[in-house]
Order: sequence, then structure tokens, then C-alpha cells
Amino acid sequence: MNPLAPTLPLARRLRRRVRSGFSLVEIMVVIAIIGLLMTVVGVNVVARYIDAQIAATKIQMGQVQQELEIYSTKHKGKYPSTSEGLAAMKKYFPNEEVPQDAWGNDFEYFSPGTHGDHPWEVISMGSDGKEGGSDNAADIDSWDMKDKS
Repeated sequence: MNPLAPTLPLARRLRRRVRSGFSLVEIMVVIAIIGLLMTVVGVNVVARYIDAQIAATKIQMGQVQQELEIYSTKHKGKYPSTSEGLAAMKKYFPNEEVPQDAWGNDFEYFSPGTHGDHPWEVISMGSDGKEGGSDNAADIDSWDMKDKS
């Protein structure tokens, strides 16, 4: 027998060289697809989170509006002055704490209102806490909410 001659048949030798597993290209394609899916999901989740913060702020403002009406009923039609602010109504809120907007900012309160003939106004300055802004940083105004309802 010739020592240089292969001891295994050719087909068996070829099968041994075939490796099981994934190539680097296949793994990179899967990672790219997962990254793309995460980006799409992430953008949608962030957009829904921002919408939820705006909705939560409007709900809090609705609670403040209800408590202002209760205050007015108990005080012969008067609302707290701007200088007294919402702190004058602490006992009407749960836990005797004036609610804040979804971004943790205090609501701005004015009485009498500065827009139209509203007896009071409550304003959230949005996510940036500054007057003005756009998108989620836009101000949310009680007079605008009342006019649309």
C-alpha cells in the first residue's frame, strides 16, 4: 500500500471538510435585520410614549379644572387669584398635593384668564418647561381644551 495514497475514500474526506454552523456573512445579515426591526419598534414606542405624556397632562388639567369648579362652588363663585395660585386649593386634591404635568412641571395658573373671557387659565409648558415650543414641547392650554369640548 502506498503511504501517499489517501486512506479514506474521496467522498468521506469531502464530507469531513464541510463544517456545520453559520458563516460570518449570515450572522451579520441576521444582526442587521434585528437592528432594523429594533429601530422601527423603538421609533413607534417613543412616539406612543410622547402621546401618552400629552394625554396624561390633559387628564391632569381636567382634574384641576374640576377642582377649580368645586372651589368656586364652595367660595360663592370666586376662584383663587393668580397670587394665591393652585396652592390655595390643596385640600381639594388627592393627598392635598397640587398635580403636576406629565413632565413633572407645575401648572401655570392665572385668574382672571388672559385669553378670551375665561375666569381662569391653567397652562402646561410642555416637555421643555418653557413657554412656546412645538410637538411635545408645545404648551397645553386650558382655554384651548375648553373651546374644543
